[in-house]
Amino acid sequence: MTDADGGLVTVGETLGLLVAEDVGPLSLTRGMRLSMGGAESNVAIGVARLGVAATWIGRLGEDPIGDLIERQLLAERVRCLVHRDPSPTAIMLRERRTGTTARVSYYRHGSAGSHLRPADLPDGVIEKAGLLHLSGITPALGPGPAETVREAMRRARQAGVPVSFDLNFRSRLWDAATAAPVFREIAAGADILFAGEDEARIGLGSDASVGPEALADGLAALGPTEVVIKLGRRGALARIEGVVFDVPPVAVRAIDSVGAGDAFVAGYLASRLLGRDVRNRLTTAAIAGAFAVTVTGDWEALPRPHELSLLTEGEDVQR
Repeated sequence: MTDADGGLVTVGETLGLLVAEDVGPLSLTRGMRLSMGGAESNVAIGVARLGVAATWIGRLGEDPIGDLIERQLLAERVRCLVHRDPSPTAIMLRERRTGTTARVSYYRHGSAGSHLRPADLPDGVIEKAGLLHLSGITPALGPGPAETVREAMRRARQAGVPVSFDLNFRSRLWDAATAAPVFREIAAGADILFAGEDEARIGLGSDASVGPEALADGLAALGPTEVVIKLGRRGALARIEGVVFDVPPVAVRAIDSVGAGDAFVAGYLASRLLGRDVRNRLTTAAIAGAFAVTVTGDWEALPRPHELSLLTEGEDVQR
């Protein structure tokens, strides 16, 4: 694994994840699978699997779920800078309501992660990073997490560390009107910006008639020099240093779309930290996103470097 000029540093909340084993109403499922998930830690795992050093900063409860999360991240070779909190680690329940549709419920009010504060950011870690990655989920958790995001960005900007920001709107945490000015504020301080179409429209206050290229232009006008609009099964559109790139999707049989956006971000950022060109970044991002939807889970299918060619090979069996 390479440090890639300090690697990736990210900060946010990671939750325990309970996924129904059966398709149908949660009340009728015969069992649940215990795992973990969180946008920032998903990205950290994806970057680490692609051979770049990654660090996750966060708060976990003094409980078995917190132990599970820290243990799993360490197993994925993600450096964990964790504060243990007397409040519980948050939980997320995922119901597989149909074969292709999932429904999520959060139990995170008053969680350990919601108590994140600027003092949790260790001195010198962000300053030595190759890149700082943030998401729009963390500022939605409360005033402390929001100030932590601002402080992390301030430190990065002061040290000349590039900042990546994924809007990651969560309607269960805040409404679009509340999120929009925060999105614009953080985007203005970011170098790299990721957003889905609907998230971009929230940030810009645009209506549904505005297309991906215009959304990318609008977000770039806020300050970022690299803007990527994630289009799901339609691929992505990127505006990098004023040049527009279309990113075709990678054809796969989708099992679970959760985590695909984080995988896409991880692929892009890992490739960028490794010094690869824009086309390589976008291709790696698309392949990583495609891998993520092939199994149930937030991060389990994230690829390693030698696997990136598997989805574009003609043979079903690699020998």
